[in-house]
Amino acid sequence: MFRIKGLMGFLPVFLGLVLFLQGCYSFTGASIPPHIKTVAVPTFKEQSGAGVAQLSAEFTEKLIDTIELQSSLSIESDINRADAVLEAAIVSFSDEPSQIGSETERAITNRITIVVRASFTDRVENKAFFTNTPFTGFDDYNIGDFAGKEEAIDTVVDQIVDDLFNRMISNW
Repeated sequence: MFRIKGLMGFLPVFLGLVLFLQGCYSFTGASIPPHIKTVAVPTFKEQSGAGVAQLSAEFTEKLIDTIELQSSLSIESDINRADAVLEAAIVSFSDEPSQIGSETERAITNRITIVVRASFTDRVENKAFFTNTPFTGFDDYNIGDFAGKEEAIDTVVDQIVDDLFNRMISNW
């Protein structure tokens, strides 16, 4: 009985501490400098030569959605009016064997690997937060599985967008 009463006395203190700490830290833009309120995200450039339809648009849309949902920043379509600008290019796209079958000595799975280089600039204070920084993602799919390949590409895009967004907000 003593242990239960001791634990019950600790519970309100613990909950109060959790609520206090929650107010001190947030993923909704608490670390963003007050002068940065808008960000422009031009369409990612396609420099990989892979010819994957809509990949640039997919990257751009997912990053914009992530910024809008997980930060206090507003998207500005005009670069000249934005407080900050994120520019990115898809510089590499590969689709290569990742696992070889022991009996057939042929690929069983392929790996999609994408590399994006990005720069993030504070236009108000005219300084770079990061420049030409690489972001890489990869995922495997079974050979011959077109839907699996598309899922692998989506997974890689999500990985890179998450890494890029985290770098954007943690760099401040």
